[in-house]
Amino acid sequence: MIILYLLFAGVAAFFFFVVYSIFEEKYGVLFNKPFYIHFYPTIKTLNANQSYVLNKQFDYYNSLSDKKKKYFEHRVATFIKRYEFIGKEDFIITDEVQVLIASTSVMLTFGFRKYLYTNIDKVIVYPSVYYSEINKAYHKGEFNPRMKAIVFSWEDFKAGYDIKNDNLNLGIHEFAHVLHLHGRNSQDTSAIIFSRMYDRIRKEVDHPANRERLVNSNYFRIYAFTNHFEFLAVIIEHYFESPHIFKQKFPKLFENVSKMLNHKHN
Repeated sequence: MIILYLLFAGVAAFFFFVVYSIFEEKYGVLFNKPFYIHFYPTIKTLNANQSYVLNKQFDYYNSLSDKKKKYFEHRVATFIKRYEFIGKEDFIITDEVQVLIASTSVMLTFGFRKYLYTNIDKVIVYPSVYYSEINKAYHKGEFNPRMKAIVFSWEDFKAGYDIKNDNLNLGIHEFAHVLHLHGRNSQDTSAIIFSRMYDRIRKEVDHPANRERLVNSNYFRIYAFTNHFEFLAVIIEHYFESPHIFKQKFPKLFENVSKMLNHKHN
């Protein structure tokens, strides 16, 4: 009898999973977002000093409702616990370093249900510009898929937030590269929506007339047109640093980025 009960429960659970998967796929196609985003059996919190850094130094967090602040803090705490932080050249990893880097990632993926990446397992931080033995050049930051690492010069990471509207933010830029690869390779609903909207953006940008207008606007720095990877990273920088100007100049592109990230500015 118990075996039959367990068998029935297993079949019912499998049937529910299949039906829900189909439902959410259709829902995602129709509404360009997952059926739900935030569900956590237990909510993680930051320690007092980490919470102080988040409140005092991360403007995006302070723009959220009280409920969403709890979700944001939970994701920051989870990110810090999940990934190894490594200081190079005697750089000390502090609460400030962990919270601000984690918060940058969480900000970009706050509209995603699955917000942790599988294509990195470590965050490497240098005090300032560093020399890469891989390509024999100096860097401010990079995403290295082979090493499963995202790397920052802390001096340049902080500069991205010290000047809030210059559309230059190293943290956003490098995490956009991580998100790009994650979104293209994952199969969860958020990643599928990201990939679909990215393809739409890429198709529109590749149209000669649209590309010419983007270049001639002088709004996006010329580096954005190096390749599709850099274009995506640069427009995400602009999306968070100067959203009102972005929306005014390129409303359709702005709307597609919003859908891609499942994000709305207040």
